This record gives sequence, C-alpha cells and structure tokens, in this order.
Amino acid sequence: MTRAGRRRTGRVIVVALVGLAIAGAAAAAAGVGLSKDGAAGNQNDDLPPATAKVTRQTLVDTQTESGDLSYGDTTKVLAKAGGTVTGLAAEGTVVKQGQVLYRIDNKPTVLLYGSLPAYRALSSGTEGPDVKQFEKNLYALGYRGFTVDETFSDNTAEAVEEWQDDLGLDETGTVDLGRVTYANGQARIDTHEADIGASIQPGGAILSYTGTSRVVVVELEVADQRLAKKGSGVKVTVPSGTVVNGKIIGTRTVIDTSDTSGGDPETKIEVTIAISDAKAVVGLDEASVKVGFTAAQRKNVLTVPIAALLALAEGGYGVQVVDGTSTRIVTVDTGLFAGGRVEVSGSGLTAGMTVGVPA
Repeated sequence: MTRAGRRRTGRVIVVALVGLAIAGAAAAAAGVGLSKDGAAGNQNDDLPPATAKVTRQTLVDTQTESGDLSYGDTTKVLAKAGGTVTGLAAEGTVVKQGQVLYRIDNKPTVLLYGSLPAYRALSSGTEGPDVKQFEKNLYALGYRGFTVDETFSDNTAEAVEEWQDDLGLDETGTVDLGRVTYANGQARIDTHEADIGASIQPGGAILSYTGTSRVVVVELEVADQRLAKKGSGVKVTVPSGTVVNGKIIGTRTVIDTSDTSGGDPETKIEVTIAISDAKAVVGLDEASVKVGFTAAQRKNVLTVPIAALLALAEGGYGVQVVDGTSTRIVTVDTGLFAGGRVEVSGSGLTAGMTVGVPA
C-alpha cells in the first residue's frame, strides 16, 4: 500500500472510532432519557463505566507528513541561437549575475536577473520594458554613463561596447538575441541537457537550473488543506534527527499522475517550505524528511476526551457530569478537536469536574 493510501486508511479508522464513541454515548444518553433540559437520575446504576477530568490546557492540532528536501523546481534554458555547444557551466555550480552560463560557437551567453525573457535584439532606438530590465543589469555590473529607462540610447550602446569588450565579443553596441538569459536570481546548474560539441537549434534545451536555497516539498491530500497556510511555521526533522524551523512559502494544487496501475489521477496540495537554518542541511542536497504541521492552536481552553461527548436527541452535544453518586447533563459547544480531546464550553462547566466516558 502506498504512503498516501496508508494515511487515508488511518484517517478513516480515526473518524470511525470517534463516530462510534459519540454514537455509543448517544445510545447511553437515550437509555436514561437525556435531553438538553433533562437531568439523569440519581441512582447508582446511572454512573458511567469510566470517567475523566475536565482540564484547562492548550490544545494543538498537529500532523506529521513526509517531505523531500531539494533545491526546488528546475528551469530549462532554451538556446536562442543555433550553433555548436562549446562550453557549459559545471553541474552543481552557482552562476551569478553577469557570469557565463554557456557558450555556442565560442560566444558566451550571460546570466542576468529579471522576470521578462529575452525575445529580441536590443540596439540604439529600441524602447520597452526589456530595455529597462537589461539596463538595470548593465548598471549593476558597473557599466555607467547612461540613464536606466525604457530607451536604448547611444549612451547605452557605448556602455554595451565596454561590456562586450570585457566578454571578448565584437564591440557592436547591439545586444544580439541569445547573448543573455534572465533568471530571478542566482542559478545553481542542475543538469546539462546538451553535450559539449553537440549541434543545437534555436529553442533546443541546453541546460537546467534551480534556485540556490534548499527547500522542502510536501504533497498533502486535499482533505489536509487546512495544514497548507502560507506563512505558517513548521518543524522539519532531517535524517540526523535534528529539528529545524521552517516556513511555508508557497502552496499550489497539482495533479498526481504517478499511479501506473491505471487509476485516475489524484489531486494533491503541494507545499513548499523554506529552511530557516541553512547550516542544518549542509551536505543534504536531496533527502527525505519529516515535517510537523500545526493547523490550529487554542490556548487556555476547557477540554474533555472526545469519547465523553454525548450526542443529544435535540441535536448538539453534551457531557455527563458526575458528582458523587449523581449525574447530570451539561450542554456544550465544541471547538477544536486534537490529540483525542475536544475543546468544550458550557454553562457551569469548570476545570476539575468529572465527566463520564461511556463504554
């Protein structure tokens, strides 16, 4: 059985047990004619078979799931110009702004920062947001003498010529398509999609990269969506047993098609978690980890065992308060369920009271 299958089966059992406990309690209540306004008799045979205390405590809804530690999603770099691959940044290395990602026909393609892909050549007179994105990078790399705006001016062309000279390129002042590739930040080279010496056409995949920070990815069942709250803190246990703080930085709905037995694709909630202490995962490029989620927390509330709840005939729930040899029913409102207990509130209900737990 798969991990997801085991988890689903476990949940069904828990729900069934809670349902049986409440149903049994309801039957016990019906046996003595309990209602919201009624009270149990004072005979000794009305005493429950077991009892528990009403406690005041912090109730926390937690759940532990398996996750994968990695560098996150990969992005493929597609060649903008054809030719022979003559150089590739080594796998596992980090390429920064202004550094060379790869070479085609011995001409470098440089990594720059930005969200807009390069889609045309840039030269004097060109205007648009792609010009401004390029000029921001050129300025950050130390090439000055122009205004960073959406116009590629003659001054910009002069700065480009200096940049080209430093790269060993012909000083044309024009940024040819294929000379730069944009990423949101530093790129860790994941895999080579083409070999050195291979001929590549425009649009062909040449390499793939990831981000430089390790993250944890957890796939949750849709029923567990309450756990996937962006910004929430989690506890990540790495293979060494060390527990590291993490934070949910992204969630998305994905379709899991990994089942090869012919079953229907499953909808999952993919949760991405950032690690707060990078030193704690040094050397763990990829690993399986445990992630402790906290879905909800209620501080300083009254709680009873879930099995102490009585389903009342009129609807809602109550608990059987035991006072010496007599019992009475107190109607309660329920809140958070967690750890086998439930948050309750009701008139006259206080910590330390004894409540019945039906068999």
